[in-house]
Amino acid sequence: MCSLPLSLAAQSGFGSWNIFNVKATVSDKWSFFAEGQIRSLQFYNNFHYYEYKAGVNYSLSKDFTLTAAVGDYNTYQQGGDFLTPKLSDEFRSWQQITMTQYFSRLKFEHRYRFEQRFTQNGYRPRFRYRLNLVIPINHKKIETGTWYANVSNEIFITSRLPYFERNRFFAGIGYKLTPIFNIQSGYLYQTDYQLVDEIGRDFFQISFLIDLNFAKERKEKMPVDID
Repeated sequence: MCSLPLSLAAQSGFGSWNIFNVKATVSDKWSFFAEGQIRSLQFYNNFHYYEYKAGVNYSLSKDFTLTAAVGDYNTYQQGGDFLTPKLSDEFRSWQQITMTQYFSRLKFEHRYRFEQRFTQNGYRPRFRYRLNLVIPINHKKIETGTWYANVSNEIFITSRLPYFERNRFFAGIGYKLTPIFNIQSGYLYQTDYQLVDEIGRDFFQISFLIDLNFAKERKEKMPVDID
């Protein structure tokens, strides 16, 4: 599945953006998650960033979910693998509400997130909105053996000039290998208007998503990372 994106990324000098996400649904209302990321400015070379985070979800209804989480985010200099001194060392907490909409095969997710960011330069709040579209290709629903397209765009707004800090676009394809495991890969383009804690524009992204479901109700879920 990943051979074409990998080949194109290697030839074009993309950075790499790697995600490993685990979610455990323990009841019809509650679930927990953890996610780690590691990024490089060249194709699996010049690693400059890693993060890890964990949190809890509460489902208000089938289509509305509340989330709270904390994480650690670290950005290093260009020119090597985790070259010190760091550019940014950040602790972050955040809350979000997620709304999903289903129109036949089209599956939309609206995600609204408010972040509290504690950096070496002080406190920096931020608001993020992401619109995500997932389209199953060979089945009507996301089930084992399903190929799907995944497209999203996210904006980042801060309390300081320039208020519109960042835009992040992703387009890719995924495959549900088993009832609990998805893999997806694609192209991520990021535009920064306030370059503080991220470097680079073009990335090959690959995500490994594990979803452990211990709830009685087995409903269809959007195969998306936390990011």
